Amino acid sequence: MSVLTTRFTELFGVEHPVVQGGMQWVGRAELAAAVSEAGGLGLITALTQPTPADLAKEIEKARTLTDKPFGVNLTILPTITPPPYDEYRRVIVDAGITIVETAGSNPEPHMDLFKANGVKILHKCTSVRHALKAQRIGVDAVSIDGFECAGHPGEDDVPGLVLIPAAADKLTIPFIASGGFGDARGLVAALALGADGINMGSRFMCTVESPIDQAVKQAIVDADERDTELIFRPLRNTARVAKNAVSVEVVRILNEGGQFADVQHLVAGARGRTVYENGDVEAGIWSVGMVQGIIHDIPAAGDLVRRIVTEAAEIIQGRLASLVTAVGVAS
Repeated sequence: MSVLTTRFTELFGVEHPVVQGGMQWVGRAELAAAVSEAGGLGLITALTQPTPADLAKEIEKARTLTDKPFGVNLTILPTITPPPYDEYRRVIVDAGITIVETAGSNPEPHMDLFKANGVKILHKCTSVRHALKAQRIGVDAVSIDGFECAGHPGEDDVPGLVLIPAAADKLTIPFIASGGFGDARGLVAALALGADGINMGSRFMCTVESPIDQAVKQAIVDADERDTELIFRPLRNTARVAKNAVSVEVVRILNEGGQFADVQHLVAGARGRTVYENGDVEAGIWSVGMVQGIIHDIPAAGDLVRRIVTEAAEIIQGRLASLVTAVGVAS
């Protein structure tokens, strides 16, 4: 099969410029290992694991499934009672992990230990200004998250078609494009816009190895690009989630002047976890992106990676190449 070599693949030592997003409750060993084994970059989500010791076990499980590089996502949340980040960091380093995806708040307080131990840092950003700050503080690469994405798209509402080339114009470090990517066409588009690869979350939710209930995967396949809601907009903490009775109610309450306390019982994380575990897509809030409109099947994760890269090479070498006509210059 063809190989697409970019600054990202060379820096992170992977074969293909395709990254599996670090998703809460989804980024477990089986999925991450399957993506990495196929030549992409799989990510285990640290905070999905209830304790640092559990994360260590999950890393070891992944190592029994692949000897290819995989990473760990560490989402930094501004909470009253933060997780024991120092312990999670130590587990990551002691386990010999060499790639960490950071997201959420500023990763700078976490970087010294990682850098001292040769860990490369990929930081997720939703704006060019945040990406430039991440570059200044020394991350190795960034992931640029467009407005189409699942989870938190920021408050600027800039879609990938503008955000990606805007980032390419300003950044000097490698970056990958996130939000709205689900097939070979998206990969080719991202590369054309200046990115060095793509990050996919919702697309990898719909794979055989994804640990969520089959009913949720089928709901994503059956949905279209309009079936998401933007919650918490009045609170300026926007999140894109699946459209269901719960998310519609959250939007209504907040649009009518409600505060977070008025919806807290509806958006509890435990309810969202129940969706993934039991398959009741109306049980709570759960994340999915607009890209669900182009997700039509539930393949093995490795097959998906190989399909995307193969088809991307065919688009580049076939249709796009055929559009170019050499024109001679008269002397």
